[in-house]
Amino acid sequence: MPDGETLLLFLAAALALNLTPGPDMLYVAARSGAEGRSAGVVSALGIAVGCLVHTGALALGLAGLLAAVPAAYDIVRFLGAAYLVWLGVRMLRRPEPLGGMDEIEPARLGAIFRQGVVTNVLNPKVALFFLAFLPQFVTPARDAVPQILILGLLFNTSGTLVNLGVALLASRATAWLRRGRGSAHLQRITGAVFIGLGLRLAVGGRR
Repeated sequence: MPDGETLLLFLAAALALNLTPGPDMLYVAARSGAEGRSAGVVSALGIAVGCLVHTGALALGLAGLLAAVPAAYDIVRFLGAAYLVWLGVRMLRRPEPLGGMDEIEPARLGAIFRQGVVTNVLNPKVALFFLAFLPQFVTPARDAVPQILILGLLFNTSGTLVNLGVALLASRATAWLRRGRGSAHLQRITGAVFIGLGLRLAVGGRR
């Protein structure tokens, strides 16, 4: 485990980064605003599982492959972009009627959870971020794998708490809109957000 001073520095940096608006936060806010608090919370949990995958991949060296092999990076990047665009187009073309939170079917929430996982896992920038950020707080004299796993779990916990807060705030801010035709308009807005995220991911390249 990293020493106490390193952990405090890492936690401060992780919190600052997690509070900075990014694609994950925007995804959670869009889901929660369009489909309610439960959808936002489930999206945040799906993203958290995706981050666990990236943490494990980094510990096993798979993130290094994405950084070293441009073809692998591009394949995953375009897959993630295509998935987001597909979600957005579907919501633009066929917005589903939304009712109260009690009317959301468990299968629907399950689908939202899977989408959160896939959206995060297929974003190679998350893997590259973990690759660039976590090793800075690893003590070279100790086994790197458990250190990376601990740091990844701490970062993920911080990010999940922030995203859960975003889900709650976004659902309250837009609850009054989720009536009648307003729900369809919100879903179309969400679809446009997803398309924008997908296009940004596709053309963004390495940064």
